[in-house]
Amino acid sequence: MANLRMTLLDLLNKDEQGADPSFLRDGVRLLAQELMDVEATQLAGAGLHERSENRLTYRNGYREREWDTRVGTVDLQIPKLRQGAYFPSLLEPRRRHERALLAVVQEAYVHGVSTRAVDNLAEALGLKGISKDQVSRICKELDGQVTAFRTRALDSEHPYLMLDATFEKVRENGRVISMAVLITTGVKVTGEREVVGVDVGPAEDLEFWRAFLRQLVSRGLSGVRLVTSDSHLGLKQAVAEILVGATWQRCRVHFMRNALATVPKLAQQMVAATLRTIFAQPDADSAHDTVERVCRLFEKRYPQLVACLRDAETDVLAYYDFPFEHRRQIWSTNSLERLNREVGRRCEVVGIFPNRPALLRLAGAVLEEQNDVRVQLPLDSGSGARHDVPALLGVAFHLRALPETD
Repeated sequence: MANLRMTLLDLLNKDEQGADPSFLRDGVRLLAQELMDVEATQLAGAGLHERSENRLTYRNGYREREWDTRVGTVDLQIPKLRQGAYFPSLLEPRRRHERALLAVVQEAYVHGVSTRAVDNLAEALGLKGISKDQVSRICKELDGQVTAFRTRALDSEHPYLMLDATFEKVRENGRVISMAVLITTGVKVTGEREVVGVDVGPAEDLEFWRAFLRQLVSRGLSGVRLVTSDSHLGLKQAVAEILVGATWQRCRVHFMRNALATVPKLAQQMVAATLRTIFAQPDADSAHDTVERVCRLFEKRYPQLVACLRDAETDVLAYYDFPFEHRRQIWSTNSLERLNREVGRRCEVVGIFPNRPALLRLAGAVLEEQNDVRVQLPLDSGSGARHDVPALLGVAFHLRALPETD
């Protein structure tokens, strides 16, 4: 203690002479080192280089640690023990601060804030800043949370299922390639819609969809009666093989895009208005009759359009076999498209992901956040339902900050 007192007096004398303006920071460092030595001595049962029968363990060098204080950043040498662990009690507030900072960085990461912006924020708070590597290490803490969300048990039937994929750039094997982010939402029998699955793969191919759907079934996915998606052949085949007994609904919006691509641009508005009359019919029989009339109307002028319509007729009108009150929510993947755009908006800041786990980490965190914001809306299924779907199957829900789509 006498040596510590003399050292502090020396620092004070230097400050009086104007030689060392940082004497407060050095004084804090000396006091902190002394306190850590006292605590390490108590844990070891003996002082440094002291012979004692009560010794429990030995010192094992030091580890460096920066401590941010009101007088500046202090470089500490924390004693290490050969057996057991030691963490200074005076740094406990720092640990709470680190947990708070961790939460801030993770939240910023999920909301699409760039690494540079997080670094500037840290500097504005009086810290030295956060490097890209530090941000990456912090964001890896999200992995456990995202994994738990992706692998959670599905303990309820999901009569309606929607599947789609969005694409982001990932660096792999020295090349930048496009990776598919597969997203699936489902509607419970209670009327709640939730994100039931998400995965990242090299392409939107059959094998990937098979593995994805098998993983959903292994987690408890059951009771699927209608699957809505685009017309990707691999996806359609995987649904037929894995979700046996489920009806496949071709997304009406995707179909309209494909159909209008077969006609000249000047005629697209007129053709679109004509095709919409098919979907305005009150029942399936009327819809099929309207398809025949539209085909006769355009068979000479736009044969490719007629071929596209006849090929998609059964699948694009599959929703007519379900309750009238549910049709507007199941005839397209619009709600899932909005999720795709939200994931894309958050991923745009990153640009190119360093690897697949990084993409899955961010996409999974975004989807978990959106999944927590949903509204249950009960609807009457009506007496004309052809499937035994519960009367409270309200499939409408809203995602925070996502615009409605026509």
